Amino acid sequence: MVFKFIKGEFIDVIEWTDDSRNTMVYRFERYGNAIKYGAKLTVREGQVAVFIHEGQLADVFGPGMYMLETNNMPVMTTLQHWDHLFNSPFKSEVYFVNTRRFPNLKWGTQNPIMLRDPEFGAVRLRAFGSYTIRVSDAGRFMTEIVGTDGHFTQEEISQQIRNIVVQKFSRTVAQSGIPALDMAANTKDLSEIIAEAISPTLTEYGLEMPELYIENISLPPAVEKALDKRTSMGIVGDLDQYTKFAAAEAMQKAATQDGGGMGAGLGAGMGMGMGMAMAGQMANPQAGGAAPQAAAPAPQAAPPPPPPPAEAAWHIAENGATKGPFGMNDLQQMLTSGGLSRKTLVWTAGQDGWKPAGEVPALAGLFAASPPPPPPPPPAG
Repeated sequence: MVFKFIKGEFIDVIEWTDDSRNTMVYRFERYGNAIKYGAKLTVREGQVAVFIHEGQLADVFGPGMYMLETNNMPVMTTLQHWDHLFNSPFKSEVYFVNTRRFPNLKWGTQNPIMLRDPEFGAVRLRAFGSYTIRVSDAGRFMTEIVGTDGHFTQEEISQQIRNIVVQKFSRTVAQSGIPALDMAANTKDLSEIIAEAISPTLTEYGLEMPELYIENISLPPAVEKALDKRTSMGIVGDLDQYTKFAAAEAMQKAATQDGGGMGAGLGAGMGMGMGMAMAGQMANPQAGGAAPQAAAPAPQAAPPPPPPPAEAAWHIAENGATKGPFGMNDLQQMLTSGGLSRKTLVWTAGQDGWKPAGEVPALAGLFAASPPPPPPPPPAG
C-alpha cells in the first residue's frame, strides 16, 4: 500500500489508450484520486476528459495536452476556493469519454409488428438492421447514463437504444401507409424518418445516432408462401389452358410406363391416344374433322365457361397517403369529377412501383375517352 502511494505521487501524466474498441467511458485509476498540481493531462483525438470533484461535474477537456494549473482549471479553482497558486495535490476523479463512433450495433423486432396494409389488410411485419452511436455531450452522458461506473461499455446501453429504435420503427411504419410490397423500395426514407424521431431522446442522454439502416422487412412465412403461389399463378397465365396441358402430359406419362401384358399395352395405347387428342384440342380448339358417324362419341354437355378475370384493384397516392382500392368504374368517375389526372400516381398488383396514370398502358382507355381541356377564351377586344 505504501508503494502504491509513492508510485501515485510520482506519476504526473494522466492519459488513456483504448485497446478494447467497445469501452465508452474509462475512469483513470489513481491512488486516493490525488492529482498533483502541474500534472500533464493528455487527451487524444476521439476522447474527452471529464473531472468529477466531490460528486460534481467540474472541468471538461477536449483533445490536446494540458498542464493542470489554476489558470486552465477555472471550474475546479472555483470549487476549491483557491486564491493563490497551490502545490498540494487535489482529489478529483478523471473519466475519459470515448467520442468516436460505435458502428454496426444491431437492432430487430423481437415480436411481429401489427399494422393495417392497404392491399392485404391486417398483416404482421418483422424487421432488423444496424445503427451507429457516438457521445455528443460528454458531461450530460456522464450525469445521465454513466454515473460512477468506472468502465462503461457499449453493451450496457445498446439494449436500451435498441428498444427505442424498435418503438420508433413500429410507430413510423404504422403511420406511413406504405404497402408492405413497397417497403423494400422505401427503406432509406424510413431510416431517415426513424433517426429523426429518435434524435430528441438521444440528445437527453448526450448521444447522437449518425447512421441507422433497415436491412430487411419480412412477412410471416405463411403469407410469403401465399405470395409465392400468387406469383406462380401470374406466371402460368391462362389457368384453363394450363390444366389441359398438365392433364395431357400426365396421360402421356402414364401411357409410356411399361406395366407388362396385353392390358398394359391396351392401356398404353388408349392413354397415348387421349393425350394426343387433348394436346391437339389445346393447340387448335376450333379445328374439327368429319369423323364416321358410327365412331362419333356420344354427345356431351358443353363445359361451363371459365370465370371472368378478376378486375384489377388500383391505389392512388395523394398528399403522402394511399387511397383505394378502386375499380375501373371508380377511376372513370374520378376522372370525370377531376379527382384523377394523367399525373396522379397509381399502383396495382404486379406493377413496378408508383407511376403516373397517363404512363400506365392499362389506363390508356380512360384518358382516350375523356375530352381534352377546353381552349382558352379569345382575347378581349
